[in-house]
Amino acid sequence: MAYGANAYGSGYNAYREIGVKTASQGKLVVMLYEAAVSNLEKAIALVDDNNKIKASNTEQFGIYIQKVSDIISELEVSLDMDRGGDIAKNLLSLYIWFNQRLLECSISHNKKMLSDIFKMLSDLRDSWVLAANSTANTKTAVPQDRPVVNITG
Repeated sequence: MAYGANAYGSGYNAYREIGVKTASQGKLVVMLYEAAVSNLEKAIALVDDNNKIKASNTEQFGIYIQKVSDIISELEVSLDMDRGGDIAKNLLSLYIWFNQRLLECSISHNKKMLSDIFKMLSDLRDSWVLAANSTANTKTAVPQDRPVVNITG
């Protein structure tokens, strides 16, 4: 019996959903950053050196940029401003800045600005990877009254 693309896709989605549901908070943040970096990389690939996008790629570029913006917004609302102190405040400012630049780039297609955002998001992702790995062996319960980040949809 041959399995089609739909069987593969639904199996992958189930696997990804289980991974998300069982991931630590640090790993969830890493997953969000990884998705943002990946989508931004795809968007940048559609822009030529003259900040132009082929007409046939315009819609896909917008989809990638919107996904990155949605992820940044999710990271923003998941900040714990009460316990996060200056780090949370600085991240909030940075997330707001990212989304403002992404909005500009959705119109201007400024490849340099997109590349700068990509570099900063990659650096933040790498920092979160280190942080998540350093706390991977500690068991910290997620408070039940805190919303859990949903990255499956």
